[in-house]
Amino acid sequence: MLGKRKRVVLTIKDKLDIIKKLEEGISFKKLSVVYGIGESTVRDIKKNKERIINYANSSDPTSGVSKRKSMKSSTYEELDRVMIEWFNQQKTDGIPVSGTICAKQAKFFFDALGMEGDFNASSGWLTRFKQRHGIPKAAGKGTKLKGDETAASEFCGNFQEFVERENLQPEQIYGADQTGLFWKCLPSRTLALETEQNTSGYRSSRERIIIMCCANATGLHKLNLCVVGKAKKPRAFKGADLSNLPVTYFSQKSAWIEHSVFRQWFEKYFVPQVQKHLKSQGLLEKAVLLLDFPPAHPNEELLSSDDGRIIVKYLPPNVTSLIQPMSQGVLATVKRYYRAGLLQKYMGEGIDPKMFWKNLTVLDAIYEVSRAWNMVKSSTITKAWKKLFPSNEENSGMNIDEGAILAANLATVLQNTEACEHVDIENIDQWFDSRSNDSSCQVLTDSESAEDQAKPAEQKHYNKTRKADLNPEKHISHKAALEWTENLLDYLEQQDDMLLSDKLVLRRLRTIIRRKQKIQNNKNH
Repeated sequence: MLGKRKRVVLTIKDKLDIIKKLEEGISFKKLSVVYGIGESTVRDIKKNKERIINYANSSDPTSGVSKRKSMKSSTYEELDRVMIEWFNQQKTDGIPVSGTICAKQAKFFFDALGMEGDFNASSGWLTRFKQRHGIPKAAGKGTKLKGDETAASEFCGNFQEFVERENLQPEQIYGADQTGLFWKCLPSRTLALETEQNTSGYRSSRERIIIMCCANATGLHKLNLCVVGKAKKPRAFKGADLSNLPVTYFSQKSAWIEHSVFRQWFEKYFVPQVQKHLKSQGLLEKAVLLLDFPPAHPNEELLSSDDGRIIVKYLPPNVTSLIQPMSQGVLATVKRYYRAGLLQKYMGEGIDPKMFWKNLTVLDAIYEVSRAWNMVKSSTITKAWKKLFPSNEENSGMNIDEGAILAANLATVLQNTEACEHVDIENIDQWFDSRSNDSSCQVLTDSESAEDQAKPAEQKHYNKTRKADLNPEKHISHKAALEWTENLLDYLEQQDDMLLSDKLVLRRLRTIIRRKQKIQNNKNH
């Protein structure tokens, strides 16, 4: 009679290995024998494949997460997602992170997110947080998380040899990276006096999307931005055809782009667009995409074109801040252009901050960030590759001085704008460089003021006079013109043959009409 089988608890790494071997065609029975587990356990692992992969990918791959045996989640999952995103950003930027700083940041996020419960950022919470994400102990002692210069130097040499061996031109070498964008934020001092910001009408911005920039080393082929939001189709997208957006849009709940989303982007968008571009340049349809060490990307073997000519290569751990091209000023430049454009839109519409926030939608943000990406100069992207290709001496795009000039110009204009008199250059600079929902980036809450609550009656009156306003034989009101413009924009979003420039022209007209409407309302009062 056979003895009772010894209970085996597999690590996350073991489960990942089993998933890989199942994909290679190894049978359930053979794997159960090799790992000393029952066939039902192997089947359960296959059933939970996506969950296991996503969990592993969401953790720091340089740490001991592979030794973990449990995937138990945090009691406060949203807080946990925000915290690991913040921690990874600090690590990328080489900013010191200690246990005390982590605890204070967790408490700040807990309050800022308006979460309920008895949360205590204790040493026990910190230990569990580090264990969940495989964060090594050294990361909690305030040690500056610098990039690995030795690994970066070694990779640069190997990559240059690879490029020469494969006979690749800069036109065939691509880089991609992602970042979080708090799209609904202005410098805090533009919204109200500092004393007013402490009221319940204001809170830190929580409206966030993920953007991923991808371009080749010449900067001449920039793929459409990849934008990821939480909603499959936000209310602002009503009537819009997603295929006509100036970006590639996906939805998910995670803080960073998931394995399945990235693979879909790579296969359906990256490969076809690269093949088309290289063909137009008379080059062999052969390319390489450089990515961070896979935090949420599939294995290199899973990312390639059908003919194997378009592949990916991963950077080694802890070198992003040193040699990842998109992290050498490209993503920062996109954010600066986006925020500058947002300020100019705010000033151009000439309406008070509350109305500005009511009118601003994620669709507006998508068009604005797409415009910002288009404004990034090819020279800015070329310079971002100089650490991988030292012989490239191209000039950069926006540098520190140019950014300072942009901030100074915006501050001067804002100081002469109603409700923005307290803005200064320092405030603009902090806002330009802000990476999270800090005090330099605030918005209004959803709570309505007394005048907002009085609007239903006004809306009823508007509905009664709507037909008269739309009568072309009579004077066309600003309200009617605005409604026509909104309807026409909705129509263009549904068409698959309209140019982005056409939509942008209408959006500019909408801004002008809103400003005229405000001027008329002020005269009537």
